[in-house]
Amino acid sequence: MSIVTFEKPVPKVAKSDWYYKITELKESCDEYRRYTFVLGNESQKLRNNTDVTTYWSTHHTNSKIFDRRIEITRWKYLIELCYKNLQKEIKDLKIEKEKTEKFIEFLNLNFTVTNHCLSIRDERGATDLCHDIASIELKNEQTTLEKLKNLLSGVCQNAWEMINKLEELEINVAKDLQKKNNTINIDSKLLEMTKNSNNITLKPDPLRVPKDFNTYEKWLQQCNDIKQRIENEILSSKKLRETMFVPQIKTINDLLAQNDKVNYSLRRRIYDTERIKNELEWQKWNMLTDKDKFLKEIEKLENALFEKLNPKMLVETRCEERLYRDGIELCLDKTTVGLHKEHFQLNNTTKMLNDKLNQTK
Repeated sequence: MSIVTFEKPVPKVAKSDWYYKITELKESCDEYRRYTFVLGNESQKLRNNTDVTTYWSTHHTNSKIFDRRIEITRWKYLIELCYKNLQKEIKDLKIEKEKTEKFIEFLNLNFTVTNHCLSIRDERGATDLCHDIASIELKNEQTTLEKLKNLLSGVCQNAWEMINKLEELEINVAKDLQKKNNTINIDSKLLEMTKNSNNITLKPDPLRVPKDFNTYEKWLQQCNDIKQRIENEILSSKKLRETMFVPQIKTINDLLAQNDKVNYSLRRRIYDTERIKNELEWQKWNMLTDKDKFLKEIEKLENALFEKLNPKMLVETRCEERLYRDGIELCLDKTTVGLHKEHFQLNNTTKMLNDKLNQTK
């Protein structure tokens, strides 16, 4: 029994075409394998390059963050030194201001003493109330005290304004140091982060620029400005403290010199007054002595005048009695002329004594 075979009704290719197809597939596979090999090598190279680039980028970023932290720390250290100097200057300025205020109180006390001295000297009476050298020096001292008081009061006002300015600057510097500490903490926290940290996430817009974003040059200029401003304010405060200290020493010297002048003028005035007093007392003693002598002289004049009464009575009685002569005996003889002359002399003597007595009284 024979077997019947049927051929599939599909087109058939020639053997040469089959070899060509096989060769084409082989070449295609080799081409894809070569491409895959090259692509794999390029991929591995790219991975290695990206890993290296990422590593060094991270390393450079860490170095920049570290350098930035060092730079901020250095500026923080410099500003902290200036901040401590600023606090010390504020404290010294307050102490100097308190000393100046106490010195003004001391000047007020001297001013009160000077006014009291002038008030006491105004209690003088009569001719002793005069513009002598002591009054002039006391008024000069009063004027000097008033000028020094106004000068130091103005200096205290300037010190108060400077203290307010320094305290305001202190607050601003403290805020700046707080910001720098915060920045250092942030940078330190960033340096502690790695690609394997748990607190890292993708952010929606990490490259956004805030409105108050500053450039590095502006930040550096601001740090220099803060440091320079602190140094300038401290220098101004030191000059102000010198202007507060120097006038006090000058004031003390001026007051000592003026006090010496006042004391000298008062001692001179006391000496002149005592000298005049002693001279007046001596004059008073002389006048009292002369008065006693003069009273005795008046008493002698009165006695002399009284002693002239009896001789006058005698002369007048004789003249009266001689008028009772009779006849030819009633004549102007030498005796009568002598009696008249004696009476005239007694009248003149009495008149002279009365005039002198009235003059002496």
